[in-house]
Amino acid sequence: MAWRLPTNSFLSASSFVHVSPSSHSLPIASSPTKTLSTASFSRRRPNITRAVLQWNRKPQLAGETPRVVVITSGKGGVGKTTTTANIGLSLARLGFSVVAIDADVGLRNLDLLLGLENRVNYTAVEVINGDCRLDQALVRDKRWPSFELLCISKPRSKLPLSFGSKAITWLVDALRSRTAGHPDFVLIDCPAGIDAGFITAIAPADEAVLVTTPDITALRDADRVTGLLECDGIRDIKMIVNRVRTDLIRGEDMMSVLDVQEMLGLPLLGVIPEDAEVIKSTNRGFPLVLNKPPALAGLAFEQAAWRLVEQDSMTAVMVEEEPKKRGFFSFFGG
Repeated sequence: MAWRLPTNSFLSASSFVHVSPSSHSLPIASSPTKTLSTASFSRRRPNITRAVLQWNRKPQLAGETPRVVVITSGKGGVGKTTTTANIGLSLARLGFSVVAIDADVGLRNLDLLLGLENRVNYTAVEVINGDCRLDQALVRDKRWPSFELLCISKPRSKLPLSFGSKAITWLVDALRSRTAGHPDFVLIDCPAGIDAGFITAIAPADEAVLVTTPDITALRDADRVTGLLECDGIRDIKMIVNRVRTDLIRGEDMMSVLDVQEMLGLPLLGVIPEDAEVIKSTNRGFPLVLNKPPALAGLAFEQAAWRLVEQDSMTAVMVEEEPKKRGFFSFFGG
């Protein structure tokens, strides 16, 4: 009896995902031409069944709550807002309470991706000015009530000079002490660049998720942002590699995830494949992780959310398949 692995993978040719016994990553496997026997597969990575069955339980929340996570990149257009929306709703679906803060002043888009643009009546600026209460500015998602959105300002508006690091830190402290109970996660969607908006967004954060794509311009900016985060005292930094295309990696026209990890030297939270469903879900205001049946990129976001909960990571390694044959990439959780 042999296993024919599916062909819709976001990894390189002749590759599959290994799952270690301590990992909770859902195995996604592929090989268009390779057939692996059950014996050889189990010999390479034992206890694969136990690892799969762990998805039947709720992940164990690590660290003190609320965990304040800033999602940043430096370069624009790499998928920060998409990552915030999908990971935030994935956390809510796992049973955790989440508040997502759109810290991009005047150019907010998180409400559009979530389909909540018509329900934002108050913003954080009005909370600070005393025009409304914090609970009035929080927009609860009707699909998953444990997910709430807080926008810093209205579209095309300028940030008051009084709004800065102290103001957003006050907002996070208010979320910690609110009578309804503090959330498990506060996700801050950071604006592009490293100017005042960036400094303001990272001020209350204890950990960071760095979103990048496998191109040299995004990696240069990501490396610069990593240094700034460390200077600000944020040491828990993990990265998500977005818009990965196996056809370009196979033709050596795109850097592999292993190359990206070696360049940045950061723990790997997730790998998101290039997927046309991302654009469709964005235009509909319907996050990718809510799609039925789930898209490949949506599954990858859910895996990243699971690792974020347990402060887990994955590692890209090069494994030699057979002598005199090309190696392949595998991802190990743990």
